[in-house]
Amino acid sequence: MSILIKPVITEKMTAATEKLNSYGFIVNKSSNKIEIKKEIEHFYGVSVDSINTINYLGKFKVRSTKAGMIPGRRNSYKKAIVTLKKGETIDFFSNI
Repeated sequence: MSILIKPVITEKMTAATEKLNSYGFIVNKSSNKIEIKKEIEHFYGVSVDSINTINYLGKFKVRSTKAGMIPGRRNSYKKAIVTLKKGETIDFFSNI
């Protein structure tokens, strides 16, 4: 199973990319910072300066149906904020 699941492309992450040279990725929950760094450097061919990881707990949700209220939870996930060294960039849209 791959460590990197998908990149996070939102307005907030795009602003961080332009200002701080940081990129966000959804990663495997059991991966650590060293594994994430190796995977990003190998896959994208860039030099990683630092990595911050955040574990998100899935939101609690309730659905209303004919049978009554059905409680549930969204999936939990882990996000990595990767800061690259000066002059390095990742282009997510180059192969579209």
